[in-house]
Amino acid sequence: MNLHDIAVVGAGPAGMMAAIRAGQRGKSVILIEKNHTLGKKLKITGSSRCNVTNTASLDLFLEKFGKKGSFLRSALVKFSSRRLMSFFNSKGLKLKVEERGKVFPVSNKSTSIIKVLKEYLSENNVKINYNTRLNKIKVKKGYFTLNLGNDNYIAAKKVILATGGVSYPATGSTGEGLEIAKKLGHRITTLRPGLVPLNAAEDWIKELQGITLENVVLTFKYGKRKIISNNGSIMFTHFGISGPLVLDLSSEIVPLFERNNKIDLFINLKPEFTNSKLEEMLIKEFEARSKTEFKNFMKLLVPNRMIPVFIKLLKINPKKKVNQVNRKERTSIVNLLKAFPLTIIDSSSFDKAMITCGGISKKEINPHTMESKIISGIYFAGEIIDLYAPSGGYNLQQAFSTGYLAGESAAESLND
Repeated sequence: MNLHDIAVVGAGPAGMMAAIRAGQRGKSVILIEKNHTLGKKLKITGSSRCNVTNTASLDLFLEKFGKKGSFLRSALVKFSSRRLMSFFNSKGLKLKVEERGKVFPVSNKSTSIIKVLKEYLSENNVKINYNTRLNKIKVKKGYFTLNLGNDNYIAAKKVILATGGVSYPATGSTGEGLEIAKKLGHRITTLRPGLVPLNAAEDWIKELQGITLENVVLTFKYGKRKIISNNGSIMFTHFGISGPLVLDLSSEIVPLFERNNKIDLFINLKPEFTNSKLEEMLIKEFEARSKTEFKNFMKLLVPNRMIPVFIKLLKINPKKKVNQVNRKERTSIVNLLKAFPLTIIDSSSFDKAMITCGGISKKEINPHTMESKIISGIYFAGEIIDLYAPSGGYNLQQAFSTGYLAGESAAESLND
């Protein structure tokens, strides 16, 4: 049984980066991947465009990960978004910055990112075992044995687990790494779907499927508390709502279902207007278009396919002329535009979640090295760690940065 310096389990962004960095430090590295190809989940991120990182400052990066963000300081200082961009640029891959600092390959293809990672793996002599599943790790004196099934074992002085979470299980993220870590004595925090669509109770939601609303504000209410979004876009689905605003807030909403059967959502379709200003505008438009039927007038305010639902909720005769709309009805129009209601009953499952919220407790990982505090010689990187942020390239940067730090730390420990 050959003894490798470092075994990396999982060939996603964190695992590939860990293997590359350890290889750059002159160590013999084997990368174990259960799929027949590298970066299967990476390939579909950002609608296959791959929002690889963000140009945000270090402080903003840490802020995006909430209270747990400080854990990432060492990793992001060691391998920042600027260094990651240089990493890809050095192989001739051109990147571009889009709104809110999102960084994509100019090609708009995630395969461009994967191609560069493959080049780095090859030039650093990383051996790759495809179609190989890790079943068990045994701790030996000075090394580890990895059971790969079918009487196939390898040995390594250090092991880096970068197997991801449980989101998009079809890509291979099915939680084996978390189970192995648990058997080694690590605590796994509660796993929940993150960056995930939300489901609504209303039957008429199916009528709105595919409609996208720009520049809206969401207010989620539960008990006496509320969560209010920034201004952004959402999309109706056949089961509820999705889109950037929804996905980014989902990690805050999903845990609420443990104590709430439902959460009231109100969509402000006209956040640029106060209620009084919106009513003033309606009065002026009603006067200017006095003989227009109500259903036709509504085309000025909402997408055409939303009109039947609006009329149903308002209970106003669609053929009524707008000069006949009374004050009470006008107020109800304003209220509906400012607080379009939905009843959120749960979220989609992990198969539609972009990330996993939860994982290896960060309290059991040394943030300066990514090494386990439970078992010396075991390192963690990427989504397997209980760290998550909104969309925008932050989660991928976390994977690359923790992978880089884990690979370097494991390699350096062999020089001690």
